[in-house]
Amino acid sequence: MNRTILPGSTVGVLGGGQLGRMLALAGGHMGYRFLVLDPAPDAPAGQVSSGQIVAPYSDREAASKLATASDVITYEFENVDAGVARMLEQEAYVPQGSALLHTTQHRLREKRAVEEAGAPVAPYEPVRSEEDLRKALGRLGTPCVLKTATGGYDGKGQRVIRSEAEAPEAFSELSGTELVLERFIPFRKELSVIAARTPQGEVETFPPAENVHADNILHLSIVPARIPQEVQDQARRIAVRIAEALGVVGLVVVEMFWAGGDEIYVNELAPRPHNSGHYTIEACLTSQFEQHLRAVCNLPLAPTTLLTPAVMVNILGEHLEPVIRLLSQGKIAPGGSVVPKVHIYGKASAKPKRKMGHITLLAPDTEAALRWVERTGLWASQREAAQT
Repeated sequence: MNRTILPGSTVGVLGGGQLGRMLALAGGHMGYRFLVLDPAPDAPAGQVSSGQIVAPYSDREAASKLATASDVITYEFENVDAGVARMLEQEAYVPQGSALLHTTQHRLREKRAVEEAGAPVAPYEPVRSEEDLRKALGRLGTPCVLKTATGGYDGKGQRVIRSEAEAPEAFSELSGTELVLERFIPFRKELSVIAARTPQGEVETFPPAENVHADNILHLSIVPARIPQEVQDQARRIAVRIAEALGVVGLVVVEMFWAGGDEIYVNELAPRPHNSGHYTIEACLTSQFEQHLRAVCNLPLAPTTLLTPAVMVNILGEHLEPVIRLLSQGKIAPGGSVVPKVHIYGKASAKPKRKMGHITLLAPDTEAALRWVERTGLWASQREAAQT
């Protein structure tokens, strides 16, 4: 039975990272309270919530405690223990359910679900042995990308194979779990579209973001994406089709490759708020975090109109100290045509390549925002990596 969860209620969040933090900040303005379950004491989301349960995600007793204290439960990342999510469905209201988690936690299940929704994916083959890999390479050709079917993020759990001679080493590096081999798509742009869907079936999408990765970690999100309008429209239609076919409640992020013309291939799904949607906090009428809450709480969805061009740049561990220094010197401040909005996540330690925050640049056009990023000099290594 679908319920409407009104402001004043408590939202339980599985996961206490930066996505949970921004969810709690958005929901606080709407009058919701938040309780977070995360194994790290003083987690980013816990810092801005009513409370935090410090326990592993697999701790069923802790999950039951979260269920008892919450009116609705959501999750901020997809590697939540699916068994715990199923248990919570019996003990609490989890409108996102566990079925979508089950699908998106496994690349083969995810690809098959996307295909069944009528959306295109890159040609792929399951791989369980080195012999499977050799045969799959014969069918798909090179280059290909070998990925673990489960786990893996920010480029972990995958290896590009450019020739058959690289296959044994790649298999040895990733073996021990089920694998999937995908044909490498020579894309022109990487895109993502965030779709929100309510239990009643109302769907809204955010403007497509053009994403630039460096060392397999998201570096920039550029909005509006520098693609033809008809490609933007097509990408949004694909996201709606997937959200409806999978019965999504809340958000689903559809990552895609645009290969040119009308060729778009779905790469991955994420059933939660997403790094590439951070620009929505300042640049859209409604943020992805407010929209996610509206969807899981069964409130009407809000308009997603883009108010201004924007570029989001990630602050990794190696950037945090220089960014704070520039901030204290007044060199990252509103003024001029580009307005920087700084978000620091409150993580306990800054490690290289770890996401510690982001800056959203509001500008008259995306080129002005990109020039701002270049002028700081802080992201030179990311720019070089993105160009290789």
